[in-house]
Amino acid sequence: MSLSGDGLIVILSSPSGAGKTTLVKKLSKLKNYTISISHTTRPPRTNETNAKDYFFISKKKFRGLIKKNNFLEHAKVFKNYYGSSKEFVIKNLKKGNNVLFDIDWQGTEKIKKQKLKFKLITFFILPPSRKILFKRLSNRDMKDKLIASQRMKQFDKDVLHWKNYDYVVINNNLKKCYKKILNLISLYKYNLNKNYNKKVIKKHIKELI
Repeated sequence: MSLSGDGLIVILSSPSGAGKTTLVKKLSKLKNYTISISHTTRPPRTNETNAKDYFFISKKKFRGLIKKNNFLEHAKVFKNYYGSSKEFVIKNLKKGNNVLFDIDWQGTEKIKKQKLKFKLITFFILPPSRKILFKRLSNRDMKDKLIASQRMKQFDKDVLHWKNYDYVVINNNLKKCYKKILNLISLYKYNLNKNYNKKVIKKHIKELI
C-alpha cells in the first residue's frame, strides 16, 4: 500500500508528435515533480542533451542493463530501445517526488504489470488533427519525409490503445492541455475521480484515423 508521503507515478503517452514530451517538461518545472529520464539507443536530436533528455547508450550496454534487471520497463520502438531506471524511480517516489514518465503504451503496460505500491495515473495525449500531426513530425530533426510517413502509419496503430488509460486529453492548446492534466492529477491525489466525455474522444479518434 502506498504511504501518504510517497510520490505519485504520472504517465503521459501519445503517438509520436502529439506533444507529450513538451507537456512532461512543463510539468517537471513544478515543485516535487521530476522526470524519469529514460535510457535509449537512438541518436540524440540536435536540441537534446545526454543525461538531461535521455541517457544515450549503445545497444550492447542497453542489453547488459536488461540482463541486470535494471529497468522498470523497457521497449523497442522504431528499431531503438527505451528503458526506465528502476532505482531512480523508486528512490524519488519514496522521497515524495511525483515521477513523470514520457513513454509509449508498451512501457505503460509493463509498469502497470509491476504492481508497484505507489499511486499511478495515466494520460493519453492526442493531436488536434492528422494534418497538424504530420506537420509536427515533418518539422522535427527529420529531413526524410519517409520517416514522418512511417510514424503516421504507426500512429494509426498506437492511437487504438487510448482505452487503456485513465484519461485522454486532446492537445489543441498547450496551455489548456497542461492545466487540464494538472487539475486531473490534483483530483486524483485526493481520491476525487473525474470522468471525461468518451464519446467526444471516440469521435475525435475516428477523424484522426
